Order: sequence, then C-alpha cells, then structure tokens
Amino acid sequence: MDVVDQWTGQRACSLQAALRMTNESFAGHLGVAVRTVASWHAEPEIVPRSEIQSALDTSLERAGEAVRLRFGALSRPTPPAVQPQALTVAIAVVIRGAEVLLVCRRGSDFLTWQFPAGMVKPDASADAVAIQETHSETGIHCAVRERLGSRLHPITGVIATYYLCDYLAGEAVNRDPLENVDVTWVPRASLTRFIPAEKIYSPIMAALEDA
Repeated sequence: MDVVDQWTGQRACSLQAALRMTNESFAGHLGVAVRTVASWHAEPEIVPRSEIQSALDTSLERAGEAVRLRFGALSRPTPPAVQPQALTVAIAVVIRGAEVLLVCRRGSDFLTWQFPAGMVKPDASADAVAIQETHSETGIHCAVRERLGSRLHPITGVIATYYLCDYLAGEAVNRDPLENVDVTWVPRASLTRFIPAEKIYSPIMAALEDA
C-alpha cells in the first residue's frame, strides 16, 4: 500500500478522486468543512493540519484495494513529456579556387546535386561532422573556414547547418556509391546549373561571391 509521509492538498485531492467523491461527500467522509476541500483544489501545495493528516491516513488505510490502486496511480508525479528533437544535418560547402564540390545523390526515382552532408548525432559537433562526411563521401580533406548559419530545410524538414570549407587535399571520388552516383568539382559561376538558385541557402551564394 502507498504510504504518505506528508499529505498535501494535491495528494488529498488524489484520494478524493480515487474514492470518486464530490467535495461535499469527501468533506463529510473526513469530518472537515467543504471549504477545506475546496482550498486543496485551489492550493495543491497546502499542508493540512495534523488532525486532518491523521483523518486522511485513516481514510487511505480503510480504503479498498481498487481505491488504493487508483490513489497510487493518481498521486504519482507525471513524468515530463519527451520532446521530439529535430534531426540536424551538417553541410559542407567546399571551395577550391573557383570551384565548389558537389555530390549527385540517388533519390527514389530521381537524382539531385547537393553539397556533401552528414547527420549530426547528439554527442557530435556539427563542424566536425561536415569535415568527416566530406572525406567519407568524396575523399576530399577540408577545413572549416566559417559557419554560414542554420535553417529548417524547406524540403526535408531537418535543421541544416552550413559551413564554408577550404579544400586541403585529395582527389574527388565517389566513396559512397550506395548513396551517390557521382562526385565532381563545378565552377562556382555555374552552381545554379546543378542546384536551382531558389533551393540554395542565400548565405551560401553570398559567401561564394565574397570568396
């Protein structure tokens, strides 16, 4: 049986609910004024007087098993709701001179050109993921120059964080043939021939122009 170390208005109301009593019937059951029961509903943290604590103890002890089970369920604190976390993707905009690195991804029934990207796990840093996934997908080593910003991707619905990266070394090869069809360097001036301008995060275009 649940043992109550100290009754509060909230716990008293839980017992009332478990007994399926109105304010009037619960007040008569305990031998208290109706306004006392009403005060427990208005102020759940209130601590009743010692004699009322005893009356509540007695009421719980004499209650049937079904009532005690209901009281136990009602008096347990409600666990905090788990908030869904949006997926986060780190995207690397890698430049080499006047070129930018792209990968051609397989879709369900179409191909799309995109920047190298990878999912960010809860214990990982997005900038490190951008570097690691670029090498994993394309064989290119790069270094982050600056963070370009984040947005809720208008198509995928994930949180996309973008990094402008400098080429360090390596030859562009398709190292992930299950996900990608091709990897290539394209002239920055021709980028919108591969990715429509309206789908490119605007700080990327500004960064490429400045670079």
